Amino acid sequence: MMATDTGTDTGKLLSILVNAYTGALISVSRTVGIDAEFVKAEISHGINAPGSRVAALIGIVGGTVHSTASLMADLPAFEAYVAAFTGGMVKADIDDPMSMSVIGELTNMISGQALIKADVPNLDITPPQMLSGENLKAIPPKKAGVKSFTLPFSVGGGKLFLILSVHG
Repeated sequence: MMATDTGTDTGKLLSILVNAYTGALISVSRTVGIDAEFVKAEISHGINAPGSRVAALIGIVGGTVHSTASLMADLPAFEAYVAAFTGGMVKADIDDPMSMSVIGELTNMISGQALIKADVPNLDITPPQMLSGENLKAIPPKKAGVKSFTLPFSVGGGKLFLILSVHG
């Protein structure tokens, strides 16, 4: 494993981030009134987020760490978060910038809390990039040293996927 200047090898960093992001996603969801249930039986290596309609990608950077965290959601999960964040005043619409800002803000909140929980020196996050469309797919890099995991959550009758990739 490649050592980073954070003093953490790639495998250990991925484990730290998986635990921190999982806890942060559940905690932030509860804060906004959403019950996000981690579906451990459906964890997968690589990227597997079927039915996703919206996504937000955020970079995790610092020193030699170049990683990403992505949230991908199907329509029912997206609708649940938009309703929770806006008090039901905004209808979830993948073509509406106000609706889409919810997935970006959710990703920011989860990432900020996760980095505090992870307590790895010198890590920071980039602003999120939002994407929408029919059956979004992320193509994993076929590069040695890139490890990705998809962590599925049951949310509002739908699915939210947290995808973590560590580039070591």
